[in-house]
Amino acid sequence: MSVIVQALDTNGVKTTDVTLDETVFGAVGPSHLMHDVVRMQLANRRQGTASTRRRSEVRGGGKKPWKQKGTGRARSGTRRSPLWRGGGTVFGPQPRSYAYEIPRQVRASALRAALSEKVRAGQFMVVDGLSLAEPSTKAFKALLTRLGVQGRALFVTDQVHQDDAVSMSCRNLPDLTLVPTAGLNVYDILRHDTLIMTKGAVSAVEEAWRP
Repeated sequence: MSVIVQALDTNGVKTTDVTLDETVFGAVGPSHLMHDVVRMQLANRRQGTASTRRRSEVRGGGKKPWKQKGTGRARSGTRRSPLWRGGGTVFGPQPRSYAYEIPRQVRASALRAALSEKVRAGQFMVVDGLSLAEPSTKAFKALLTRLGVQGRALFVTDQVHQDDAVSMSCRNLPDLTLVPTAGLNVYDILRHDTLIMTKGAVSAVEEAWRP
């Protein structure tokens, strides 16, 4: 059974029916796959730059603080000891990479499941196209209002340039994320309330992620 949605123009008026590929937009997959992929994405985004100094890296410690016996105090051999203020840190964090990979087939299944979830929840829109004569945040916000978009929205197009009118119009809208089809991912799909795609983006996604 095909998945059919109605496309809208930039005025929010229904134009034509769009038949979606059921294998991409009507898939049913285990929910834990989406959880696994989101965890991978968040782990890969971690900088991993936290760093502490070990006892061999802190300053000082060249001389024994006091003699071994006769002072009434505990023995001490270096000011670098972790027991001292300003001394080294034991088992502290060191720069590392948190990145890991999940097989592509698993990522593809999770992406298809996330897209299908948006369609089933009624949080998916298809627009005929997206173009602006000149950069205008106000005009793009009015476009979202005409489409009836509320909350956070993910806009997927088949072509996005950093310096074109559409990209520049979206930069100051905190609840809107604009990505090309190549940048579509599970985390962005799930964390936005509405998924909006152009007809060209729908075709590109179906071509790229069809099993």
